[in-house]
Amino acid sequence: MADGVTETETAILDAALAEVLAHGIRRTTASDIARRGGIARQTLYRYWPDAQSIFAALVTRELVAVLPADAPEADDLDGMVRLLVETADRIRRLPLVDRLRDTDPELFARYILDRLGTSQRAIHAETARRLAAGQRAGVVRDGDPARLAAMVLLVAQSAVQSAPLVAEWLPDEAWRAELGRALAGYLRPEAS
Repeated sequence: MADGVTETETAILDAALAEVLAHGIRRTTASDIARRGGIARQTLYRYWPDAQSIFAALVTRELVAVLPADAPEADDLDGMVRLLVETADRIRRLPLVDRLRDTDPELFARYILDRLGTSQRAIHAETARRLAAGQRAGVVRDGDPARLAAMVLLVAQSAVQSAPLVAEWLPDEAWRAELGRALAGYLRPEAS
């Protein structure tokens, strides 16, 4: 159990992940999740009120799990950018992200156009913390770390969401390199 999550909650989220990967969100019900998890639906409802709440918790769990919370602070801009790009790439490669992009694109649209989710807020907070540390070390430009992190989130989120659209021009290695250049250019301290 991590961060107060019970074994039952983990089992439910694991079952939800398996169902979503197999069928997509629209074709997955609370009954499907309970059946796959080997539990009664009533048990599932003790933890979440409906399938949509389970899906939200699942997406948050999967995205937050790739954040490099334990990685050391970068001592130069290249290290900072490398960490940001590696994190974006891990998110881009998540099987759940691929499946949702293919089967439930309206979910992506909701979190790009309409609202910030829990995982986006967690990513923003971790990015702002790292950028503030980079500013203290003199490797990230001046500015409000929360604002800088918001722009980094927008750039990285767009790159992750739209990567398949430009794959013919930006295969994996080029995608990482160009995202790194974009972030480095944005974050580089101004010459005095």
